[in-house]
Amino acid sequence: MAKNDVKIPKATLKRLPLYYRFVSTLHNSGVDRVSSKELSEGLKIDSATIRRDFSYFGELGKKGYGYNISYLLKFFRTTLEQDDMTKVAIVGVGNLGTALVNYNFTVNDRMQIVAAFDQSEDIIGSMVGKLTVDSMDDFEKVVEEVGIQVVILTVPQQAAQKVADRITSSGITGILNFTPQRINVPEKVQVHHIDLGIELQSLIFFMKNQ
Repeated sequence: MAKNDVKIPKATLKRLPLYYRFVSTLHNSGVDRVSSKELSEGLKIDSATIRRDFSYFGELGKKGYGYNISYLLKFFRTTLEQDDMTKVAIVGVGNLGTALVNYNFTVNDRMQIVAAFDQSEDIIGSMVGKLTVDSMDDFEKVVEEVGIQVVILTVPQQAAQKVADRITSSGITGILNFTPQRINVPEKVQVHHIDLGIELQSLIFFMKNQ
């Protein structure tokens, strides 16, 4: 929790999972403590930025000592609510959706894709990874029965808003949108847009101008 209820910048919040994953790796390697400089070198994030990010949450480390790995791991798990399993569904099992199901968040055992949906009769009922693709006709029923909290949206652009409306109507409050369409959702719903084309253009720009 942030100290004194300070409003935490979105940029800081987006970096927290990166810190958590890196700290988990260090913990699994038997490392006891880490400095902000070592975090900076491992994550390619400026050490001043790391210290500023951590400062929003109080005293996470000690000057001259660094950060205790076990303490950081516990902190990030609590802050990111990683002690509970987050159940995720894919809507749209094309090439990208299939790849994501097969990947299935293997880097983090606290998130798992537990359901996949499509409207194509050619895809419904087929096996993708370890999942059987369900029909969108059963979406609301499966969401309620399984306890799905987040949906990854990989449908065609023209269908994105209509499908998003249905997703939010089912009570889902988190959408990771891989379509180019900027969807409109109720205020209580969090949407993160992943536009691979824009990300690639950005990468090429920074490569040419570094």
